[in-house]
Amino acid sequence: MTTTDRTSDQTSDQASDRGASWRGIAEIDGIEAEERAASGRFTGGAGALLRDLLRPYRVALWVLVAIVLVENAARLSIPYLVKEGIDTGIPPIRESGDLQPLVAIVGLVLAATLTQAALRNLFLVRSGRIGQDLLFEIRRRVFRHFQALSPAFHDDYTSGRVISRQTSDVDAIYEMLETGFDGLVTAALTLVGTAGLLLFLDVELGLVALACGPFLFWISTWFRKASAKSYERTREKVALVIVHFVESMGGIRAVQAFRREARNQEIFDDVNDQYRSANLVAFRLLAWFMPGIRLIGNVTIAVVLLYGGYLAFHGEVTVGVLAAFLLYLRQFFEPMQEISQFYNTFQSASAALEKLAGVLREEPDVPEPLRPVPMPAARGEVTFEALDFSYVPDRPVLRGLDLVVPAGQTLAVVGTTGAGKTTVAKLATRFYDPAAGRVLLDGVDLRDLTSTDLRRAVVMVTQENYLFSGSIADNIRFGRPEATQQEIETATRALGAHDFIAAMPQGYQTHVANQGGRLSAGQRQLVAFARAFLADPAVLILDEATSSLDVPSERLVQQALRTVLAGRTAVIIAHRLSTVEIADRVIVMEHGRIVEDGAPADLVAGGHGRYSDLHDAWVDSLA
Repeated sequence: MTTTDRTSDQTSDQASDRGASWRGIAEIDGIEAEERAASGRFTGGAGALLRDLLRPYRVALWVLVAIVLVENAARLSIPYLVKEGIDTGIPPIRESGDLQPLVAIVGLVLAATLTQAALRNLFLVRSGRIGQDLLFEIRRRVFRHFQALSPAFHDDYTSGRVISRQTSDVDAIYEMLETGFDGLVTAALTLVGTAGLLLFLDVELGLVALACGPFLFWISTWFRKASAKSYERTREKVALVIVHFVESMGGIRAVQAFRREARNQEIFDDVNDQYRSANLVAFRLLAWFMPGIRLIGNVTIAVVLLYGGYLAFHGEVTVGVLAAFLLYLRQFFEPMQEISQFYNTFQSASAALEKLAGVLREEPDVPEPLRPVPMPAARGEVTFEALDFSYVPDRPVLRGLDLVVPAGQTLAVVGTTGAGKTTVAKLATRFYDPAAGRVLLDGVDLRDLTSTDLRRAVVMVTQENYLFSGSIADNIRFGRPEATQQEIETATRALGAHDFIAAMPQGYQTHVANQGGRLSAGQRQLVAFARAFLADPAVLILDEATSSLDVPSERLVQQALRTVLAGRTAVIIAHRLSTVEIADRVIVMEHGRIVEDGAPADLVAGGHGRYSDLHDAWVDSLA
């Protein structure tokens, strides 16, 4: 799966034939196509992933196979021992009162039962350990790979689908590992073993018993095809429920601010009802299949009992053989339900593995260099050479951009919306690579630096100032987990944030709640600056870092900014010129190009030009 294979996750309010839809057509097609492509088979990627996961357990798997074989042999031996008990154990009692043959057979039955129970316990313990190890490895790989994928991937892949990969898909694999393969192997061994034993006991009666085979084949084939379609639709609908729920809860503030609760509830009820309807179809299929299997089984048992009784009456089979037949037939039909259940489990697990394999096949758009250039300490000079970049083909955002930011300089980037300001920041942090040209740090192409060296040298603070679950101290040391409490407090004191943190209920150990909900916008921004200050990068990029603040909060943050930017290269992207005033240099961008470049005072003193006009408009707004 490449970037071009990903589908858009934009939402819309178009109406569907069952009610109001909440997603754009591309998102509908994306989820449903993904489910169809992954449904019901171990294709190349899933098969390769499964083989890779199972490779370290080859010996353990063969041991499990041996355990299952012996266990099923012990289980299949019990009806035969019952036959021996009736035919060879009871006659000596009637003739001479000798109990020894029957006691010996009963002892064998008990031994077979204990052997089966012990091996079942051993199998469950060993297979459970292997299954949990496999799930642990899958979750670890997926999480690591999601973190390694570039922002371009996450821009296209909804958070709901990310969560679905780590939850419902992994759960589907767990269900197959827990009961699926065990049930299938047991069922297959039971069917083959029972059929062989029936023919061994009596060929004629065995053929009568196995005459039900065509009926079983027909109903199983029908159920397999029908359940495949039903399963596919069920997986599509559960994906819609997950995505809508996650997106709605993730944007709950916007939902409540725009009074979208009723509308979102209507949409959720619609997709939830579709999921319910899809499940009802699946249940109806089971409601026909399960009784159908039982009907065929009971009719077969009745026929065997009738014909076997006739043969026993005429002395052509013994009563023990007839009893064994009836016991074996009971075992013969039970696995059919296991096989049907396994098919659904297999459908779910194979689709889940295919989707996980698709994610793991994703290549980062900003790969690690094959021969990295070491940069243990950066000075901070940033150079943009003839940059071309576009998010969408044939719609360039930057065209031939040339720019040098000397080490230690504070550069402000201003311009209208869509001028390419934020794109400059994303290229400087290598969230994206340019289509043409280079971005250099101290003369080294960013594509030649390891992500570790680059993230140590270049840090970006955005207007979202995302705070993670945990304490304020945990969030400040996010970029330097090894930082001491003293180092954290030194950073916050320098930025003027110590007082408000110390006044919190648990001080630095106060939990910030969901995404920093307990802090004001200005406080969250100060925590974000403290995080960047403690990380001590050579280059700090501020992308609209004060745009969401009110005037008092902005003034508080402005004081902290001077401390944060001192002694390092800084690129400030801002609409508010109050933030730009602290810059050494300003560039004005329009349509992906630099149209003005100079010191703020010089550009204003010129009395004409775009920056001067922006400055005059800002001064008028203050008045």
